[in-house]
Amino acid sequence: APAPPPARHLFSEPAEVEALRGNLLAWYDRCKRDLPWRALAAMEPDADRRGYAVWVSEIMLQQTQVATVIDYYNRWMQKWPTLQDLAQASLEEVNELWAGLGYYSRGKRLQEAARKVVSELAGQMPRTAEDLQKLLPGVGRYTAGAIASISYRQATGVVDGNVIRVLCRLRCIGADSSSPAVIDRLWDMANVLVDRSRPGDFNQALMELGATVCVPKAPLCGECPVKQHCQAWRRKLFGNPHPVPDVEDCGVGDCPLCPPATEPWDSSLGVTNFPRKAAKKPPRVMRTATCVLERRGCHGAPEYLIVQRPSSGLLAGLWEFPSLPLAQDLQEEKEREELADHLQARMGQPVAAKGLQFIGEVIHIFSHIHQTYVVYSLHLDGDVTLDPALSPSRWVTEDEFHASAVSTAMKKV
Repeated sequence: APAPPPARHLFSEPAEVEALRGNLLAWYDRCKRDLPWRALAAMEPDADRRGYAVWVSEIMLQQTQVATVIDYYNRWMQKWPTLQDLAQASLEEVNELWAGLGYYSRGKRLQEAARKVVSELAGQMPRTAEDLQKLLPGVGRYTAGAIASISYRQATGVVDGNVIRVLCRLRCIGADSSSPAVIDRLWDMANVLVDRSRPGDFNQALMELGATVCVPKAPLCGECPVKQHCQAWRRKLFGNPHPVPDVEDCGVGDCPLCPPATEPWDSSLGVTNFPRKAAKKPPRVMRTATCVLERRGCHGAPEYLIVQRPSSGLLAGLWEFPSLPLAQDLQEEKEREELADHLQARMGQPVAAKGLQFIGEVIHIFSHIHQTYVVYSLHLDGDVTLDPALSPSRWVTEDEFHASAVSTAMKKV
């Protein structure tokens, strides 16, 4: 069995835990940001409506910055103020509102879960983190803990990226913070620390600290309300004061939470020695040929053909210009030919490769894909009959295109 972590990595002194809670909550009451989901949750007396408001915000905030989410959140809650309203919406409407926010499966799962609450749970949200995670699609351990603590005041901790960073610095945890063993220890710590009387505020305070003070680079240690509890800060200021042992010597080399011996403390980094993360895999490189097909509409305005993507996978259910994945290192002439064949199969009429006008390339970075769209244009004369057996398609004006559920990448195109 792996060696247990020494006490210096844990929060084992009740007096220290109480002091940390008090300092952090007092800071949060003074300094918290004014965010729409916090205001809505604070003023909403109905527990289920409060739970829904928090749930939407937590899903939107996954992998997305607060500044980006605010406008989307306000529009969402204005359009679907209750869980029942969302359950009655169409996936197309959800995708249209979500367009540009990224990670589109989040919106789809949110709506699926809303429908499940209405149809299978009598319209009542689950009230505990355990039930939220078990019963709602798309709700993981963190989201369940956030909803349960903020909306239903369950004394359960949360661990997200901000919390990981704060806890790793508070306790000099230098092992790979993405490893399951370390994550489990961090959850244990979060559950020990959470304030029993104000669990939601405490969890938001811990996340707020990581988002605004204990940031990845150039943290504002002088403004930190819990710096006196932070072992990384002490290490930066005082080196290795007695009786705290040296980080590298902790556990005599087999401590599961210390940095590996090959990556000792770098005094130039200070508290940003922590957390340590495994190197990210490089993104997959992909090329896609995309054609903007244009025709003259019945009122004289140009119209463009868009087709719907499959209901699963990347950008599921969104609309795009006709596109075709390309093999790497394909010559331009061969790209044109393959795209022309793809368009011909869709329209049922010959498409000359030479008729495709090369416009340029658009690069779009997904979290795991470095995507290059090779953009062509083709003007069509006369009517075109589209094959109904293929994926859904429609002609749209420019305004209709921007109002449709299209990705940021297609707007770039």
